[in-house]
Amino acid sequence: NRFARAREAQSAALLEDYAEMIGDLIEELGEARVADIAKRMGVSQPTATKSVARLKREGLATSRPYRGIFLTEEGTALATRVRARDRTVVEFLIKMGVPKDIAELDAEGIE
Repeated sequence: NRFARAREAQSAALLEDYAEMIGDLIEELGEARVADIAKRMGVSQPTATKSVARLKREGLATSRPYRGIFLTEEGTALATRVRARDRTVVEFLIKMGVPKDIAELDAEGIE
């Protein structure tokens, strides 16, 4: 049971990471493409494609042929919550005396 819960938590965290990355790419480039997602996440394009397909099944993202991936309203809300949580962890670490660059890196693992 605890192993199943751990896998579910990891699966949810991965989904959140992809939603956040897609939101970041949309904000920066106007859209998110699988190649850009894969590159930034440090995974292969088939791995990114599989995760994007899951986002779409969950109703968090949409895509159009020969265009990028876009977040739905629910996906955008998720990405916003994840970013806010990330900022909270980073700010906490900085207040604890952790240098900003280290806090940024460590926040992802702590989340």
